[in-house]
Amino acid sequence: MASPTSLKLDDELKGRVQHLAEIRRRSSHWIMREAIAQYVEREEKREALRHDTLNAWEEYQATGLHATADEVGKWLSTWGTDDESAAPECHK
Repeated sequence: MASPTSLKLDDELKGRVQHLAEIRRRSSHWIMREAIAQYVEREEKREALRHDTLNAWEEYQATGLHATADEVGKWLSTWGTDDESAAPECHK
């Protein structure tokens, strides 16, 4: 269920939204909803990446296990080739 929300925009930004809406043949409301949805999705992905990074750092600090950038780079360079290799083993 959607509920109304007020959003205050300065005149310059409001004009830009209206102009884009005209060009896209959409309503200003659609443009703003789409912009907010894309922003929220992008920020959720960033937060998930930040969370995963912190977890990986904590795991490294606890175990010392890692793969070097060179090892990972060599592995990634084989992706999509006939000689695709397995992920490098983590080591101390």
